[in-house]
Amino acid sequence: MTSSPAVSEQQRQVEDELVRRVLASFENTPEPRMKEVMQALVRHLHAFLREVRLTEDEWQHAIDFLTAAGHITTDTRQEFILLSDVLGASMQTINISHEADGVATEATVVGPFFIDGTPEIPLGGDTSGGAAGEPCWVEGTVTDTDGKPVAGARLDVWEADEDGFYDVQYDQGRLAGRAHLHTDERGRYSFWGLTPTPYPIPHDGPVGALLEKTARSPLRASHLHFRATAPGLRTLVTHIFVEGDALLGSDAVFGVKDSLVKRFERQPAGTPAPGGRNLGGRSWSRVRFDIVLTPQAP
Repeated sequence: MTSSPAVSEQQRQVEDELVRRVLASFENTPEPRMKEVMQALVRHLHAFLREVRLTEDEWQHAIDFLTAAGHITTDTRQEFILLSDVLGASMQTINISHEADGVATEATVVGPFFIDGTPEIPLGGDTSGGAAGEPCWVEGTVTDTDGKPVAGARLDVWEADEDGFYDVQYDQGRLAGRAHLHTDERGRYSFWGLTPTPYPIPHDGPVGALLEKTARSPLRASHLHFRATAPGLRTLVTHIFVEGDALLGSDAVFGVKDSLVKRFERQPAGTPAPGGRNLGGRSWSRVRFDIVLTPQAP
């Protein structure tokens, strides 16, 4: 790695003066929080520029990169979320916003493929919607931090199919591998999904090019997405991951947390399935995930 050239005292004063002027330009910002954020951004941004001695060509390359990210972004493809994810910014923001307390279920990234308007299924229903993959029985409870069951909590779930694609990536206007359901009076839930498999984040755009340039893999560890909501309790967005997955230590978006790694128990073909479901002689898996929600901030 080449070291940055030495900076003369005169040059340092020129750069310091610019930082002071930019900070002063935000001094009269009416909203205190915005002022704090913008001035901190200026300090850290200029510190980065000065540390690496960014060239004008590199600055233009960065502008071109962000422009390309904007051009590829659509209603179903958010390249800026991908960028935030692969830089660890998404997970760090979640870590800051959801302080660990040892009781509540840990949060992780929402990812770029959550959508509203999913079909509702009954308890024990099927979220796959025809998506290809091995069936997986998922069950658990939703409670608050005092252990009280949360009746009527809404659970949104979504996942990729066995080929590593979400429904929206097929560009056919279909809904598959996603649905929502509600817990019963004892806070219990259950549904059929698919056994999660590894897949790459979309890497045909500028974020993919960045990963390739930096010798990083676009692969995500196998996972199933959840969003849990209930009145008076804080919304939780999280995943569960598959115990033993070789990618747990190299997830492309740094989303894995030890508490979210669960045992997906493989069931041989012919094993009786919950609810007497006929699986046509296929193998299947099962997993338990108990969710604990924190009180909503006052």
